[in-house]
Order: sequence, then C-alpha cells, then structure tokens
Amino acid sequence: MNHSGDPLRAVRLAKLDQLKTLGINPYPYSFARTHEAAELEKRHAGLTAGAETDELVRVAGRIRAIRNSGMFIDLHDASGKIQIFCHRDFLTAEGLTVVRLLDIGDLIGIGGLIRRTPRGALTVNAAAVVVLAKTLRPLPEKFHGLADVELRHRQRYLDLIMNPESRETLRRRSRVVTAMRRHLVERGYLEVETPMLHTIPGGASAKPFVTHHNALDTDLFLRIAPELHLKRLLVGGLADKVFEINRCFRNEGLSPRHNPEFTSLELYEAYVDYTAMMRLTEELIAVVSESVLGTRRVAYGGVGIDLSPPWPRRSMAELVSAATGIDFLALAGAEEARGAAASLGVQLTGSESWGQALEAAFAARVEDTLIEPIHVTGFPRDISPLAKADRADPRLAERFESYIYGWEITNAFSELTDPQDQRARFEAQMQARAAGDEEAQPLDEDYVTALEYGLPPCGGLGIGVDRLVMLLTDSPSIRDVIAFPTLRPR
Repeated sequence: MNHSGDPLRAVRLAKLDQLKTLGINPYPYSFARTHEAAELEKRHAGLTAGAETDELVRVAGRIRAIRNSGMFIDLHDASGKIQIFCHRDFLTAEGLTVVRLLDIGDLIGIGGLIRRTPRGALTVNAAAVVVLAKTLRPLPEKFHGLADVELRHRQRYLDLIMNPESRETLRRRSRVVTAMRRHLVERGYLEVETPMLHTIPGGASAKPFVTHHNALDTDLFLRIAPELHLKRLLVGGLADKVFEINRCFRNEGLSPRHNPEFTSLELYEAYVDYTAMMRLTEELIAVVSESVLGTRRVAYGGVGIDLSPPWPRRSMAELVSAATGIDFLALAGAEEARGAAASLGVQLTGSESWGQALEAAFAARVEDTLIEPIHVTGFPRDISPLAKADRADPRLAERFESYIYGWEITNAFSELTDPQDQRARFEAQMQARAAGDEEAQPLDEDYVTALEYGLPPCGGLGIGVDRLVMLLTDSPSIRDVIAFPTLRPR
C-alpha cells in the first residue's frame, strides 16, 4: 500500500527523522514502569485538590489527547487514564523538544512526581519523556470513534484503541471462559486437549474444511467437533470427567450467529445420563453469569432474561404441537411428516426423514419464540446418530438442546455406548451421505473399535462459548465477541 501522498503521514515521518537526528531510538526495547493508571487513582484516592507528593512514578501508555501545545497530555493504558504535565520547570530542553515531536496515538513512557491539580486531576509532573513507539498514522476522528462496523472488525486494533465497549466485551469473554473452567475443575473435571486435524470428520453433522499434509501425502479435516476423541479418553479411563474448551471449524455460511471457526466447551461424564447434563448446564451458565456480571438476570436486546435454575423441559414435538396444532408423534412416517411440515410453509427438499421434517417445523415455528431458558428434549433419533434411543419412544433420542433468546446454546446426549448400534447409525448416515447429504457423518472405524473395548454409560454436553458471550455482553453479532472474526477478503 503506497502512502507517499498522505500529508499527515508525511508530517509524522518527518518527526520520526527528527527524533533519530537527536539520537533517540523511537522504538526502544523496554520501559520499566512502576504503576498502571487505575492503580495510581486507587492509591491516591484521598489526595486533595492542589496537593503534591514526593512519590516518583513511571507510567506508560498511548497519547489520546494533547492540550496547551503539549503542556497537558492524556495518557491511556490498559487500566485507564492519567494526566501528564509537561513543563520547563521539570523537563530538560531535550525533553521539551521530544514533547514537541509527539502526536496523538504515540506510545510514551513518563517518569515524574505525582500530584493532584487544583481542578482535581491526578497528574504526573513529567521529569522524563521516553518515546516507546512513534506512530505513523493518525487515529480515527475522536468524536465519531470508529462507527464503521466492517472496519471495526477488519482492523480490530483500531476498534480496541477507540472503543472502551469493545475492550470490555473481549475482556468479559476471557472472564466467561475462566469462570467455566474454574467451575468444572472444582467439580473434578480434567481439562484435556484433542487434535484439530482429523483423518475423518466426525462428532457432529457439518461440512468440514479440508487441508493437505504434505509429508503424509494425505488429506486432513479441521475438526468439526472434539466428541469422538473425548469419548476415546473415557474408554481409556483417563478420568471419569473430561472437558475441552477449544476451536471447531465448519465450512458453512456466515451470519450474526455463525462464524466458520468458533469456540466450544465440550465435556463428558461417566455413569450419568443426559438429565445430569441438564442440571450441569443450568448450574454452569447461572454461575458464570453471576461470576462475570454479579447477577443471574441479564438483559439482551432490551429483553430481561432470568438464568436461574431450574429451567423448564419440553419435548420438541410438544412445542411444535402447541405452536401449530400438529402432533408429529401421531404421524405414521416420513411422507406424512413432510406433508405436515409443508402445510406450515416450511421449505423442504422432499427427501427429509420423519425426524428431519419435525426438526424443520420446530426451526421454522418454535425456535425464535424460546426467549427464557428452556431445555428442548425428545430430539428425533434419525438426526441424533451419537445419542442413545429414548427409553420410552425409540423414534426419539435422549438428547436435548438448551435455548435462550431463540438460540441454541447447548447440545447434550445420553451418549450412545453400544458399538453395534453405533455402527448401524453410522451406516445409515453413510447412506444419507451417498444420497447427497453433505453433512451426514462418515463411518469412523477406529471409534467403533474403541466402543468395542467398552465406553461406560455417560452424559455429554457441548456449549457454544461465542453465543454465551454474546448473551452476557448484549452483543448483536458473533463478530463482536470474536477478536478476529472471519471476513470476506477485500
């Protein structure tokens, strides 16, 4: 990119040359600071207006405002803001020269005594000014901040400099993940890591990304889910409770709730079924909300939502029947189910199974109405190839998804542990794949072998971390809660 015609950049480059002429390295190796801005504010909260101290401090940060020809500088660090006073009473001639070569956006270090001005601003009387990074481009115009959403996501570093809300969202994300991890570790879960590169894409119904390993001369898939590897660890007896917080990749469309790479928490616990996963989901999300926000009541898009357990449990067919008057459980087979779904205006391909037709009706007529937290149970077995059959109705699986604000937040099963049943389900998926379903799961021979060595009865749970963070930060788009979301190349 050629910037030779940019006059503002030319001015900054000239100042850069002047600094070098003075023998100053504008990009030094380090700066030993003693305090952050917020720490000093707290430490000197009782310092009265006009009071001086004999405390020498060293602070560092980015210049966000320059007033009175450089006499006053607003210096921002990660914790907050502090005022810098640059005056010949405290600075050498060289120091004053350096001040004249500063611009908004420059990173500087300051050494000096701390005081409170008569107007009440905590201030450092600069006795030393060190340039830590001379910036060559001006920041976006202050008052409009960075309003261009596309630019905010594309140049996240600018967004973070200009918008404290963006910084708080991503910091809160970090606290959400920390709280999840802490809650699980305290309950005896072992954190593990499983491969990102898979020879067979499995563990979910999704289209994978394909890559090539040169040394092995073989295609590999970016993982769509860690499920099958985590359950192998349960077979091996590594622990009775395991979890992983990490990335998954799905080669699908972008939307306010979908990014091709996303973060999930996935966990498995031996000797329990999916009802234990319901209790864990409610408890985990409520605890995380309380830990991060100080409350279990959140507001999203102006709507108040109470995350306190217990959450209601309703079956998919029951919810569809309540919304439409059609009871899919009373329909004989796939053709009747497709006809019923079509009568509701649902778009179908014409090859849907009974379960796919029920799911399509649920997605079209029920999903967005589920604002308060709810566990939706009774998922069709034919769309749940890794879940145990429902004890009362073999057409269904012991599977639930938890919904909040009309979004799926979690997905959980009583995990299928019968190797012969698992093979049959995989084979049915392979037939669907051969018939054109790109998201059907391929047969993972080694996973079936692992099951033949014995997987204890277990419950499994996956939580979409990005969507949970959206909810807990009142963020309208998944791109707001991912530091560097996937964007179309310019």
